[in-house]
Amino acid sequence: QVTLVESGGGSVQPGDSLRLSCHASGYIDHRYCMGWLRQTPGKEREEVASIDSIRDALTVDSVKGRFAIHRDYAKNILYLHMTNLKPEDTAMYYCAAADLQCTWHGTVFKNWGQGTRVTVSS
Repeated sequence: QVTLVESGGGSVQPGDSLRLSCHASGYIDHRYCMGWLRQTPGKEREEVASIDSIRDALTVDSVKGRFAIHRDYAKNILYLHMTNLKPEDTAMYYCAAADLQCTWHGTVFKNWGQGTRVTVSS
């Protein structure tokens, strides 16, 4: 019943910024976890950032100080603000939603968007 649609990806140069958006339809309790995960060929899927209305927003160490997750609960939109992008940030970025609170790196995400591609190169 939940539909997630990502947008905002693109091809940029190192040091540039992007804002990814995830528009959600259907019921997602504010206490339920939403997050951004990324996938690079040859590597495991990585939870980049997640947030719910109870716990603090969390980001993986490799993007701390550069990425910030924000959730507009009223409009049901999830954002990922990315600055100082690096080539290693290149990946397909997916928006995901769970039916429980966030448990960092343990959340079972049940609803997924189709992804938006981010490419960082010079």
